[in-house]
Amino acid sequence: MVVPRIKPVPTLATVLVIGGGPGGSYTASVLAREGLDVLVLEADKFPRYHVGESQLASLRHFLRLIDLETEFEEHGFTKKLGAAFKLNPFKREGYTDFVAEDINNYSWNTLRSEADELMLRHAEKLGAKVFEETRVTEIEWDGARPIAATWRNQINRQTGRVKFDYLVDASGRAGVCSVQYLKNRHYNPEFKNVAFWTYWRGCGEYQPGTPRAGSPYFEVLNGRSIGVGMVYPLHIGTSIGIVMKQDISDAKRAIAKQADLDSSLYGHYMRSLSCAVNVNAMIVDASIIDSNDIRTASDYSYHSESYAGPHYRIVGDAGAFIDPYLSSGVHLAISSGLSAAASICSSLRGECEETIAVRFHNGKVETSYTRFMLIIKSVYEHIRSQEATTLSDDRGMALIRPFFSLVQGNIDMLKDLSEDDKKGLVDFYSHHGFEPSTPEERHSLLGQFGDPMKSFNSPNDVRSKAILKSMAVRRLLSVDETNNIDSYINNVVDGFKLRMELGNVGIDSCTTSPTRDS
Repeated sequence: MVVPRIKPVPTLATVLVIGGGPGGSYTASVLAREGLDVLVLEADKFPRYHVGESQLASLRHFLRLIDLETEFEEHGFTKKLGAAFKLNPFKREGYTDFVAEDINNYSWNTLRSEADELMLRHAEKLGAKVFEETRVTEIEWDGARPIAATWRNQINRQTGRVKFDYLVDASGRAGVCSVQYLKNRHYNPEFKNVAFWTYWRGCGEYQPGTPRAGSPYFEVLNGRSIGVGMVYPLHIGTSIGIVMKQDISDAKRAIAKQADLDSSLYGHYMRSLSCAVNVNAMIVDASIIDSNDIRTASDYSYHSESYAGPHYRIVGDAGAFIDPYLSSGVHLAISSGLSAAASICSSLRGECEETIAVRFHNGKVETSYTRFMLIIKSVYEHIRSQEATTLSDDRGMALIRPFFSLVQGNIDMLKDLSEDDKKGLVDFYSHHGFEPSTPEERHSLLGQFGDPMKSFNSPNDVRSKAILKSMAVRRLLSVDETNNIDSYINNVVDGFKLRMELGNVGIDSCTTSPTRDS
């Protein structure tokens, strides 16, 4: 057998990126555009399968920064104009509209094998040196600082060593730094869920014949399943998944087995779909593309104690993942990749001490993670307490007052909330943040009453008051800021914010702004 010749892996790099997924590719793209010597080592051969197809509207804004937006636009992915959420079986669904103010602000439901390859190839075009099927097997440390990595090629079994100035760990769930070396990964017991999904053809869609047709659709499972059905239209079919509490899922399969029902993953999946009435209606005339291909994942919700240290940064799933709900995975991977790249650039140029760059990246990742974690935790609290979906105004205001100035005025504080403060936000949000409404209703109420943060008690009718209160709570945690990335770029963390000037990407002090000549 002839072993193919493989180009030699460099023995030196300014920045080594472990992993070529969205977080790693994006970090590499930003760094390569800044003229840095970037090496990407990816264990798999692209294209490769990955779940996480539905993307937030922020994606196109991040892609625009690295000149990749047009390529995504022309690829043929399914447009995502918004999303529908039915989190109470006795109320209609609410709808989040990405394009209400800008018809071009849509995102996409992507086939990740294709989308991720576009991103990796783009990093390569920008100058990053990319080596696939090359797994990092060991990291060498000088105290708390990584200095070199050993790798092994999956094809010819060749091994080698590369020294670097900076390391970016974008190794996904494997979490090379967090799991193998820092040992600081913690699993989130409140999201002890299991997900199972597969792909269909011939499915119905949300609101056919309307401008919102084909939007992703989320529906709470009825009964006591404590879970959500999720529908994502793709250009190759439809991805339909279930997320359910792990213990409830296990109990349901055990009961099915005792009752001589089909307790296989397929049988469990189909019975679970029947608990989502509208999702079930969408598949009446549909068929599973491959009934032997029911995929599953568990123990996927975790975070790390830190996401940076001297001369290393951790991005995306290598550091944290929360839950499929809200489609936060790629957003967190790319946003943390941008933070990692900017903090490395400023540290390399001597614009700030490495300790400051480390604190900045830690703060950006932790703040973004905390916001999504609080929102998603509130979703599940809301689902569990359907019989008590409102708080008294007195109790509600007691919970929310401490956070108006804290979250709205100083985003840096979000990462430092006490557990009691987090519980207060979750309680308030779970009871007030999910009043279903349409964009038209929200727009009308804004016209009548203005800023919901000031006017949510103004209407006389209960429904209008509830919608305005929901809008106020959503704004409190910046739920909708993922429609663009202006807030992410401008938010101050530890006295610094991102600087997105081509050729001079970095982080700026709020009191001084470094320039190319400074």
